[in-house]
Amino acid sequence: MNAIAGAEEPILITGSTGFLGSRVVSRLLARGFRNIRCFARPGSRIDHLEQLESQYDGTRLEIVRGNLLSPADCDKASRDVVVVYHLAAGTGEKSFADAFMNSVVTTRNLLDAILRYGALKRFVNISSFAVYTNRDKPRRKVLDESCPVEPDPRIRGEAYCYAKVKQDELVMEYGRKHAVPYVIVRPGVVYGPGSTGISGRVGSGAFGLFLHLGGSNVIPLTYVDNCADAIVLAGIRPGIDGEVLNVVDDDLPTSRRFLRLYKRHVRSFASVPVPRAASYALCALWERYSRWSHEQLPPVFNRYAWNAYWKGSLYSNAKAKRLLGWAPDVTTDEGLRRYFESCRQRGRHVA
Repeated sequence: MNAIAGAEEPILITGSTGFLGSRVVSRLLARGFRNIRCFARPGSRIDHLEQLESQYDGTRLEIVRGNLLSPADCDKASRDVVVVYHLAAGTGEKSFADAFMNSVVTTRNLLDAILRYGALKRFVNISSFAVYTNRDKPRRKVLDESCPVEPDPRIRGEAYCYAKVKQDELVMEYGRKHAVPYVIVRPGVVYGPGSTGISGRVGSGAFGLFLHLGGSNVIPLTYVDNCADAIVLAGIRPGIDGEVLNVVDDDLPTSRRFLRLYKRHVRSFASVPVPRAASYALCALWERYSRWSHEQLPPVFNRYAWNAYWKGSLYSNAKAKRLLGWAPDVTTDEGLRRYFESCRQRGRHVA
């Protein structure tokens, strides 16, 4: 396959021990790349990465432990790398400051370190569908790479969305100002064995009873191995610098179908379907009360979040297929089967 990186050239993966990052490492090794540098936090488990290395003779899989908030650690990780897959991000932070530090400041540190060596051929930034806004788009229209992102992500009341929008902006700025060759990949809802819970796009159990907010909306799922394949290709395909690529699978299920299958194959539980108009009114009231109370009640549910997650869109992977030569190897039916089986096994183990 025509690739911008040679098999022996160093490739860096941040977030390499994570649910998606470890699959990216595996897919790179399967494609014959033999000089992989995995950045991991000091407390992260690396046994899975060590097992991967043992499966491929002649492979150099280097573990670099550190913190991307440290310029020195970024410098150590970036030495002479030609492709960077940047999957590390702050996902659990609730404060905007923490999310900004762990997604934006870390990315800036990494980019600055890479520029000092001058060997970079491609920087792949892993973003998210969370950055998109649907406020001015009619329901059931296609959400693709041409759609706008949140112009002021603070109003979403979601630290992760804010950090991802700012991270994308930073990468694009370095592309303009410093000629950094980049590709931005925006996966939908990544799922598969090892992931937990039900996507908030389906509904919320925050009130003790599961509120089914998704209704007939299509859920933009991407099976973890399919997503990892697309990410790998985004780092090595020639001629795609500066592109933004959405990654979702084919034959996407509706929220209603996903919830029905989950109850059938994993566990049954009570849920209350909330009509679209009612869910919008609930979000509007929550938003108003949050403002009135000076955010004593955080604006978790608001009209901006409703538009992004529960208004309803269709999704396209046409651009990723066209530019990457990618197609999902695992069908949605098979991916859901594997996911539900994993959820059942996990439930039995916990019990």
